[in-house]
Amino acid sequence: MKALSANEAKTQFGDLLLNAQREPIQINKNGKPVAVMMSIKDYKDIESLKLSLLQKRAKKAKQDNDTVDGVAFFQELVSGQHD
Repeated sequence: MKALSANEAKTQFGDLLLNAQREPIQINKNGKPVAVMMSIKDYKDIESLKLSLLQKRAKKAKQDNDTVDGVAFFQELVSGQHD
């Protein structure tokens, strides 16, 4: 993955938009990665995969009769226990 500093991303924003259509671009601030710019298609694909995974997990839990309290489930999701 290509990487740019935040200043480079700011000064080369037009090029950044074009390049992000081909591959994700990492944006660094003070030498540390802080963001990734990607095409809307890639973003939608990732969101679709996440939804599909959640639906499959919910279906499996229902089939296994392995249900949990909704609040507890979402707390586990937020904490990354199901990644």
